[in-house]
Amino acid sequence: MSSFSVGVAILGALVLALLVAYNAWTSRRNTPRQPVGAAPAGPLATGERQDPHFDTSLVPPMPPPAAERKPGLDALIDVLAAIALEGPVSGDAALAALPPTRRAGSKPFAIEGWNDATQQWEAPQPGHRYSAFQAGVQLASRTGPLNEIEYSEFVVKTQAFADAINGSPDFPEMLDEVARARELDQFASGHDAQLGFTLRASNAAWSPGYVQQNASRLGFTAGAIPGRMVLPADVPGTPPLMGLSFDTQAALADDPAQSALRELTLSLDVPQVDRGEQPFARMREVAAALAAAMDGVITDDNGQIIRDEALDVIGADLENLYDTLESRDLAAGSPLARRLFS
Repeated sequence: MSSFSVGVAILGALVLALLVAYNAWTSRRNTPRQPVGAAPAGPLATGERQDPHFDTSLVPPMPPPAAERKPGLDALIDVLAAIALEGPVSGDAALAALPPTRRAGSKPFAIEGWNDATQQWEAPQPGHRYSAFQAGVQLASRTGPLNEIEYSEFVVKTQAFADAINGSPDFPEMLDEVARARELDQFASGHDAQLGFTLRASNAAWSPGYVQQNASRLGFTAGAIPGRMVLPADVPGTPPLMGLSFDTQAALADDPAQSALRELTLSLDVPQVDRGEQPFARMREVAAALAAAMDGVITDDNGQIIRDEALDVIGADLENLYDTLESRDLAAGSPLARRLFS
């Protein structure tokens, strides 16, 4: 064989080796990262089928449930109508007279009774007796301000309840309350904040199990919706400190281990979380920890990397927002703020 033929053969072998190596590298790069300890893909030695699962030993135990008193009606964010009675009314009679729905249009509607024994307003309870009632409808929410139609529905429902218990309601002027609703909605719209970070894979994609495993190490637990996890607040019974979400279809795939994720989202609903939890600082820490552990970068919705300087500015703006909310008795994480910003 001539030296030229030998050279061609060697060159061909090198090209073939490079192609094999490139294909192997590409295959490895495109294979979603799997959680540590996960069984390798392929047929099981026993030939038995096993459903995909996550290592629940890595998930911290859920805090014990705590009974949190449902926030009562408050003139700051509710229209209130007093209902005078001819005599005491039992909780059982009040419950039987309640309307079937607890909304007037899109706004929450509630009725409370004055319990002489406890000297408190409360939702009607069987076996209790009440000397007065009050009905309320929320002035505003993230769906917008209370309008005239919703106010009229509030009047109709309250009047029907009062008639059933021989009570006399006293309604405030509709136009005044609708105007108050618009002012409150304008304030809430201008002081609402829902933040989000996107974590994008720098190289290899992630499997849902890989994301869940890394997030659970930081305290996240499974949410009610596939592809969503939450970081519980320090106070049991309050809204989660932040959320983590990824593609729901990937989480519901027949073989989630083969689903390739290239991004996930961290979210913070600012008015819902108490300022004392330091939610934004903890969100930054979580984002940085996940980026380091999963080989990712922190970006905004447009894919631009978020620098520390920009995060510092956001943090300063949030401090001003917290101050403003507190000045209106609507501190972030308070029962009233959680109702208004919902």
